[in-house]
Amino acid sequence: MKKTLSALVISSLLFGANVQAAALSADQEKEVRALVRDTLIKNPEILEEAITALQAQKADEQQAQFRTALKAEHDALYNDAASPRIGAKDAKLVLVSFTDYNCPYCKRFDPLLEQITKDYPEVAVVIKPLPFKGESSAKASQAVLSVWKEDPKAFLALHQRLMQKKTMLDNASIDDAMKTTNTSKVKLTDESLKALQNNLDLSRKLGIQGTPATVVGDMVIPGAVDYAQLEVIVKEQLAKVKK
Repeated sequence: MKKTLSALVISSLLFGANVQAAALSADQEKEVRALVRDTLIKNPEILEEAITALQAQKADEQQAQFRTALKAEHDALYNDAASPRIGAKDAKLVLVSFTDYNCPYCKRFDPLLEQITKDYPEVAVVIKPLPFKGESSAKASQAVLSVWKEDPKAFLALHQRLMQKKTMLDNASIDDAMKTTNTSKVKLTDESLKALQNNLDLSRKLGIQGTPATVVGDMVIPGAVDYAQLEVIVKEQLAKVKK
């Protein structure tokens, strides 16, 4: 009984229940603290269970936020002309890749997205750069978005070049990438900055907090996965849209 009561006290504290400290005397508060401490020491699994429950609750909340935003932001996700796109023109399944040109996991995962569009002709990928890793991420994203608007056919070469850079980008490496891909004449526009801000706003609405994050059908892949995992997910989502 004592253990159960203590667990309830700890759980209510962890989940933000309103405990009126003013209702307890100093001695009573001291007794409660001692009880909680003693219970945790003797039964540490209580804290583990509470943390697990809290994590599950947050995951459910994030998933609910994602599903709501997925419907509300459909056009921003899939029909934004400012966002680069590779793969099928009339795709049955469109993936949306939130990425960062300075993210090492994005650099590893990005070629898999290109490969999936080659292996599955019914699939396309919309690319939404994010500047999570600083000023050079923002400039690289702005360059890519500007090139996409001015010379869409040159976009992929620049995108690949920036992703192939193993270390953090800087102004020199971005300029070099544009020179190498013959896109240095393209001016970085205010429109591309607006598009980048729109990507940020969209990622927040979807609850995306890191890169890579890939929207596939009615789910999001957080982080990088290997090709086999990506392929399984794509097959499952393709099967859904073909029904």
